[in-house]
Amino acid sequence: MLGDEDRAKDVVQETMVTIWQKLQKIKSAEVYKTWIYRIVVNKCYDQLRARKRHPEFSVDEQTWRMIANRISEGPSADLENKEIAQILSLLSDGLSPKQKAVFVLSDLEGMTGDEISEITGMSKSGIKSNLHYARKSISVLIEKYYSYGTGK
Repeated sequence: MLGDEDRAKDVVQETMVTIWQKLQKIKSAEVYKTWIYRIVVNKCYDQLRARKRHPEFSVDEQTWRMIANRISEGPSADLENKEIAQILSLLSDGLSPKQKAVFVLSDLEGMTGDEISEITGMSKSGIKSNLHYARKSISVLIEKYYSYGTGK
């Protein structure tokens, strides 16, 4: 969700501290997984809000050309996981925090609507709506920069 390994590690550490501090509140093992995801998502929201207040960098045309060139190699291209993560991070930077959370939990983590609802507190229709707009935004960017890189 954060697109930055160091920030993600910070969130993991903060999450572990929170889990340690509040572990006695968990009554059953069934809610443990979603409880952890809820903590992580909320901490990611905090990081994204902080980043929005203090932006660090913006994507330049050269970066978009690199993305377009990578994408234009086709779906069979053997990209490293880190490169894929960077591309997804760049493409999802324009999404709202809710759209990004739903996109990551659904499309990258493979969670169900019920799990996402439990983690984020969103209704199923809210999840569907946010996921639709997230996918649409990312699709538009991929098409735009793919055609930019190929000259179409």
